[in-house]
Amino acid sequence: MVNRRKNDLTRLAIFLAGIILLNFVASIFFTRFDFTAEKRYTLSPITKSILADLQDQVQITVYLEGDFPAGFKRLRNSTDDLLRDFDSYAGGKLEFDFVNPLTGDQKSQEEAYQRLIDLGIEPTNLSVKTEDGMSQKLIFPAALITYKGLQIPVKLLQNRAGISPEEVLNNSIQNLEYAFASAIKKVTTGGSVRIGFTEGHGELNDLQLSDAIKSLGDSYEVGRVNLGTIPFEGLDRLKVLIIAKPEKPFSEADKYKIDYFVMNGGSLIWSIDQVNAELDSLRGAGEQLAFPKKLDLDDILFKYGVRLNYDLIADMNAAQIPLNVGDVGGQSQIQLLPWLFYPVFVPVSTHPLVKNLDGIRSEFPGTIDLIAVKNVRSEVILSSSPYSHKLEVPTMLSLQMVEQEPDPKLFQGTPMPAGVLLEGNFPSNFRNRPVPQGIAEKVTIPEISKTGKMIVLADGDIFKNQINTTDGSPYPLGFDRYSQQQYANKSLLLNAVDYLSDDSGIIGLRNKEIKLRLLDRAKIRQEKTFWQLINIALPIILLIVCGIFQHYYRIRKYTR
Repeated sequence: MVNRRKNDLTRLAIFLAGIILLNFVASIFFTRFDFTAEKRYTLSPITKSILADLQDQVQITVYLEGDFPAGFKRLRNSTDDLLRDFDSYAGGKLEFDFVNPLTGDQKSQEEAYQRLIDLGIEPTNLSVKTEDGMSQKLIFPAALITYKGLQIPVKLLQNRAGISPEEVLNNSIQNLEYAFASAIKKVTTGGSVRIGFTEGHGELNDLQLSDAIKSLGDSYEVGRVNLGTIPFEGLDRLKVLIIAKPEKPFSEADKYKIDYFVMNGGSLIWSIDQVNAELDSLRGAGEQLAFPKKLDLDDILFKYGVRLNYDLIADMNAAQIPLNVGDVGGQSQIQLLPWLFYPVFVPVSTHPLVKNLDGIRSEFPGTIDLIAVKNVRSEVILSSSPYSHKLEVPTMLSLQMVEQEPDPKLFQGTPMPAGVLLEGNFPSNFRNRPVPQGIAEKVTIPEISKTGKMIVLADGDIFKNQINTTDGSPYPLGFDRYSQQQYANKSLLLNAVDYLSDDSGIIGLRNKEIKLRLLDRAKIRQEKTFWQLINIALPIILLIVCGIFQHYYRIRKYTR
């Protein structure tokens, strides 16, 4: 008996020593194990590097606290899990908390609402089931990252038309690591990357680009660039150049500077209208002749691998415009009607630039042809729906087209490209050509560029925000003041600049996928009783059986 007690104490001591040793080793060597099939709890090396390089404290405030439906609780819990993982790799330099912004009296809630709106955090109106039916609840599915006095909002909910609420939440959870890692990198780098919007060719003005510049300004240094006056040294300091809806032709000197920028590894976003067509002109005259613009950019774009065609896309998947459909009692009757020349591009590409983005509103876009260029890879990122067709120009446009029923036979075909990503080593447009007049500085342009990227969009208005006609203030980019709908134009711009300016490949995190394992509702209804019995009755039966077995086992044991 004494030896047995001694052996038990020895085993207990060994067990306790093993636990102490294991804890000591774990405190020195940090590791984590992820047993999920898609490695949903495994952070990428890029994210770990960003967190390990933090120089000061990062504070993350998540506005997802409160009484939510199950889906939003899942989003909240997934955000909590991710931030705990972030904290594990941040070396104690990351703090986060969850708050409910709409607590307190009505005045406090209104002040909190306005403060979040001013920070760029947009609310979502959520329908919640109650005992009395459905009620509307305003929530802010977003977070705010603060670093050294700088703040940047993070959008957590990835809305997308045409998919179920479960898929929306799943896409949002998939995007969490990219959303937080990208925002932390931006706020910690202090906006050192420079972005330039060109001017001098009738491009969109500061008011029309107000929200685009403001949104990019949270993470980058953004300004206007006049190609006619900027020196080559100034171009060297730029990372991304955006050409947004020029109206006047580009001189050879302008194109020479663009070519110099591209050959030295700069990235470009071309947002170009090849056709002169405006809804305001149609409203004034009732009809307008759509005719080709003369921008003199065809040669340089062709050299890089695309051709912007002189045509217009008419698409049955289109945004609406307000039109006067008659007078009743002296009052104009305004009705929203779909305008075929305002297509809404719903991205189908799985490229991280546009993956899971909602529809993108356009105005009078055209089509793009891809040109095979050695060492240049191309990918279509935006295209029309299958229910579209193109109009060659010149052609007469009229608001009366709204009243005409589209011929289904004309709107059947394959989707047409309207946005393209080009990557690789671009050939110089000025190879074996003399330096054009107007270039005084002596610079050398290589025949082949450094590895670079550019995005070509056959719509000049895609980054233009609408203007409030009452006070002249700009609406958020992508917001349609007529239908009160928010499109994904801003997300496209931010993703595009992130992709073009970042060499670390962080946007690749948007390819992370979490498999959606939804329950079969029809099967649930059919087998509901069976599984209720399995989950409720079976454990009780097993417990009774085990109890009876133990009872008779003890009787046999002690009777002997």
